[in-house]
Amino acid sequence: MIHSDQMALNERAVLVLDKLVRHYIDDGVAVGSRTLSKLPAMGLSSATIRNVMADLEESGFIHSPHTSSGRIPTAKGYRFFINTLLRVDSVDRKSYKQISGRFEGVSDPLSILVNATELLSQITSFAGILSTPDVGSTCIRQIEFIKLSRNRVLAILVTEDGQVQNKVLSTEIEYTNSDLVEATNYFNHKYSSRCISVVRRKLLALMKKDRKKMKREMSTAVRMASKLFEQNTTTSEDVLISGESNLLSIADFTEINRLRTLFEAFRTKKILLDLLQGSLSESGITIYIGEESGIESLRDCSLISAPYKQDNQIVGVLGVIGPTRMHYEEVINTVDITARIVSNALSMQHSA
Repeated sequence: MIHSDQMALNERAVLVLDKLVRHYIDDGVAVGSRTLSKLPAMGLSSATIRNVMADLEESGFIHSPHTSSGRIPTAKGYRFFINTLLRVDSVDRKSYKQISGRFEGVSDPLSILVNATELLSQITSFAGILSTPDVGSTCIRQIEFIKLSRNRVLAILVTEDGQVQNKVLSTEIEYTNSDLVEATNYFNHKYSSRCISVVRRKLLALMKKDRKKMKREMSTAVRMASKLFEQNTTTSEDVLISGESNLLSIADFTEINRLRTLFEAFRTKKILLDLLQGSLSESGITIYIGEESGIESLRDCSLISAPYKQDNQIVGVLGVIGPTRMHYEEVINTVDITARIVSNALSMQHSA
């Protein structure tokens, strides 16, 4: 989780802040001292609570959204609540089994990831988000070049994780079927089981050399593969998003301009990718609340994310974007369980 410096709060202030945050998350209405005084196990008068709330507001943990006496948590208040007061239970076996069952019959990597984002949005009623693995880290199983016509060649790329991609390449030279078979054999002998990023660098280096001195099959393989990887810088979208429309029905998002900037972030995805990539080095749950993300369009949102793995190596991040007023323990559990299940599914598929 993201941590920040917190001032020490006395016992009364902690109690009031805890009850206020929980009540506001449940009801979505600014909380007053009279409301808190009636809560079970509160044990404080309305006047005492009012004084404590005034101190909490002065310290930046709560604020008044308008002129009423009610208060709501700030990002600082939510941060203290999450870091100090929230108790997230260990992964529930029943929940794990239920979510895991939604992945039955899903085998190829992209379908696993798409299914994860859809599942996150369905369970939480917020937006599910996921950064896909860097294509450069994907290894090549084999490539095949097939002649289609005089100046068109079909390149078939099969990666170690089971994905198959087809690209039609335009060529300046007419290659015979035997030329392409030799180029296919040469490439697979040299580069099978190597990562795409490594192969791309080697091909770029070879392209700068005098190809007249290359053997014919080597020259053809370099030409064809270079064309393929020029057009194939990514196997899928860098960021998958599902359920953005869920946010339209949330009362917390009422200002049209803020919604517009939020959906622009969903559309362009670049800033979201950068935010997720920043969590790649984290081993557990990461939470950004409001302005903590450093992204203006997410000022009214929280992002809860966790890395997912393949063969014990972190390859991406998945999570949920919703309002700052959310049941954090429930969303944290959902994100945590989904990351574990996706990691298992990818690793099993890769070893199959």
